Amino acid sequence: MPNLSYLYGDNAEFVEEMYNRYLRGDKSIGEDWYRIFSSNLEASQAKPFSVQHAAKSDNSASDLANFFRSYGHFFADLNPLSPSINKEINYQKYSNLSPTHGAGIYRDIYCKNIGFEFMHISSYEERMWLQEKIESQTYTLSSQDKKEILRHLIESEMFEQFLHIKFPGHKRFSIEGGESAIVAIERIINDSVAFGIEEIVLGMAHRGRLNVLTKVMGKEYSAVLSEFQGNLAYPSGLEVSGDAKYHLGYSYDRTLVSGKKMHLSLCPNPSHLETVNPVMVGRIRAKQKVRPVLGISIHGDAAFIGQGVVAETLTLSNIEGYKVDGIIHIVINNQIGFTANPCCARSSFYCTDVTKSIEAPVFHVNGDNPEAVSFVASLATEYRQKFKKDVVIDIICYRKYGHNEGDEPNFTQPLMYKAISKHKTPGALYEEKLTIEKVLSSDEVSKLRGEFRTRLDRSLTESAAYTPKKADWFGGVWSKLRRARLNNLSEYYTDSGVSLDELKKLGIRINSNIPSSFNINNKVRKILDGRIDNINSGHGIDWATAESLAFASLLTEGIGVRLSGQDSGRGTFSHRHSRLVDQVTEETFIPLNNISEKQANFEVIDSALSEYAVMGFEYGYSLDSPYSLVLWEGQFGDFANGAQIMIDQFVASAETKWLRSSGLVLLLPHGYEGQGPEHSSARIERFLQLCAEDNMQVVNCSTPANYFHVLRRQIHRDFRKPLVVFTPKSLLRHKRAVSKLSDLKEKFLTVIPEYRTGLVSDDKIRKSIICSGKVYYDIIEACERQKINDIAVIRLEQFYPFPADKLSNELEKYKNTEVVWCQEEPKNMGGWFFVNLLIEEVLSDLNIQTKRPKCIARPAAASPACGYASVHIQQQEEILRQVIN
Repeated sequence: MPNLSYLYGDNAEFVEEMYNRYLRGDKSIGEDWYRIFSSNLEASQAKPFSVQHAAKSDNSASDLANFFRSYGHFFADLNPLSPSINKEINYQKYSNLSPTHGAGIYRDIYCKNIGFEFMHISSYEERMWLQEKIESQTYTLSSQDKKEILRHLIESEMFEQFLHIKFPGHKRFSIEGGESAIVAIERIINDSVAFGIEEIVLGMAHRGRLNVLTKVMGKEYSAVLSEFQGNLAYPSGLEVSGDAKYHLGYSYDRTLVSGKKMHLSLCPNPSHLETVNPVMVGRIRAKQKVRPVLGISIHGDAAFIGQGVVAETLTLSNIEGYKVDGIIHIVINNQIGFTANPCCARSSFYCTDVTKSIEAPVFHVNGDNPEAVSFVASLATEYRQKFKKDVVIDIICYRKYGHNEGDEPNFTQPLMYKAISKHKTPGALYEEKLTIEKVLSSDEVSKLRGEFRTRLDRSLTESAAYTPKKADWFGGVWSKLRRARLNNLSEYYTDSGVSLDELKKLGIRINSNIPSSFNINNKVRKILDGRIDNINSGHGIDWATAESLAFASLLTEGIGVRLSGQDSGRGTFSHRHSRLVDQVTEETFIPLNNISEKQANFEVIDSALSEYAVMGFEYGYSLDSPYSLVLWEGQFGDFANGAQIMIDQFVASAETKWLRSSGLVLLLPHGYEGQGPEHSSARIERFLQLCAEDNMQVVNCSTPANYFHVLRRQIHRDFRKPLVVFTPKSLLRHKRAVSKLSDLKEKFLTVIPEYRTGLVSDDKIRKSIICSGKVYYDIIEACERQKINDIAVIRLEQFYPFPADKLSNELEKYKNTEVVWCQEEPKNMGGWFFVNLLIEEVLSDLNIQTKRPKCIARPAAASPACGYASVHIQQQEEILRQVIN
């Protein structure tokens, strides 16, 4: 994209002259100018407009109008700190135009306090609709509307100043300078009612959050003031860690001025800016199953352009499995990021240019003109409702203090903050405007300020004795679920089995219900026929068959299943085939959605090539759809590290920070087959390091039956915890990694005992090998080759919560044994550092010879796996040699 910064402000006269020369066909202006005008202007004129493209002449009204529509935003007076000089452009060459088409009119529309960007949109219908709305200027505000705007500005400003005085030095990320953002939010909320919206979900980072929590969301001022005094945001006794006050979420049923009610939900968000974006959108998608919901996403300028998750989330906006009929984005554009100037924060002209990838209209607006802000907020809401697309409001404002209130901005931006120190606040400027217009008097303004100050003083007094009334937890769709009691997760029994008759009926149905007219791939047909044979025989149930039976059984019980990830329909390893493709027409057929008329819906989605945003989306979806099985699958388990922020900040910790439970399932292919460092390890050690307080479940199933049960167990409990499943690769087709159909009527086994025949008696077992996952099959095959019959192999199927009692029951059998933990991963990775002390604790309570486990693993390494097949084989053989010898 060319750098268009030279089109700004004082260069308007020069640009207009170059444009006229371009229209005359003057080649001397150079190829660069020709490229700019032809690509940005003529391309848009190639399609018909309301004023038909006239012959290229000095008096072309169409050319003049489209020049302003395309470039007027560059000349607009948008910056409160440095108002544009707005030099007059010489329009003498257009002197015989009628007043209706005069340059002055277009300049008044496109070059004042709003800069409209919409000519990049390829849809003619959308452009014409926006053009008509912008140029008709039918938006009007009553005196009461103006008084409401002033009230929003004054109350937002006064609350921030009150906090500044009463709690000096406390971080609060003030909205001062950007108070018009509150005006925009309020306008969107009130306009949305007319469109039938019943709920609005908001996502934002820190700046202005306290004002949004109180003024918009309805959280009591006394509650926030109590938190400033160090008190709990939640009732005592919950045993949760909580979070900073400017990270917390809130929900509220608000009665609007119209008398109608709107449910508002503000998502909690960590200090990782913009992380909340896909979470918010996922929540909206789930909520829209039952009622009309709108999303408002509030950003900072530097984060909006700088954080990749923004672009990832925007990419999802019109993909069928993820779209939510448009998000309204509000950018609180402080023109600075912490201490970084725009030239350090981005390469594009605007911080919003990333949204051009989805052809969203952008309305840049001067934050000191709250009426203009109100207009674009109303326009954005109407656009979103009509076209079901994202739209952006870029409120160009400033930040009164540093990044936080203890920061000194003069160290790095002395000129900006000199200007800010002399600049009147948006509230003060608007107050002057309304008193001049005689909308209200100075006495009325003083009364407004006095009443609100009295309210704040009263709230401060009340805050001393304030105690949270209830936890915002397990309400609404969660009301029939509970928080799991600490330490009961591992032993909480769930009947996850399904009868043999039902399993056979489902298995045959989902593998044979393809329409006769559907041209199925021959190889896929062979796979499905093989599944039917195994189901009829009751043997050889592989991983994909067990998964499809788990899904089918849940669907017929009325439980929806949503699975997304890269290539999830077919499966990365060509094993799932849940979405079949006609070999002639490429139409698709999903057998799991054709079981019965009363079944729930199965969604399987091939996601965009994103881990961060897509995992965040599914996590958000799980928050508001607790009775659906929601799964995210990594193409390889290694790739989950692209979403590590989402795992750390939401999946692992949201319950104790923000009282938000989730039943999200992560499917992460894991196993060492010599495929190199990025296709081996799902980083078991990272997940285990995050485990505490029964916050989630981590399993590494070695049998299809156990996978079947852990999926059904996940949804049939009366509580929800995230579930991390390390899924196999080579075991998907391993002749030993199969189950009997009858195993699927039992339950999940956290520990699988040694069950092989032909071993020596228990007291003569010389080694007890504890392992997890694929390496089990390597060990038993090595023992068979060497005819070893004095080694017992115990499988740990669930890492966390750690099944100490079940493991104890197995180890107790072998009194004279050496206890060994064996893993494929390097010694500094995998499960060893997690299980080491836990196994030792188990051994310390047993009357057996060994009191401390040993470890057999690859040598400690910086890389998760080697990149050479020959080295991989050598390492694997060494592991097995140590096991046997």
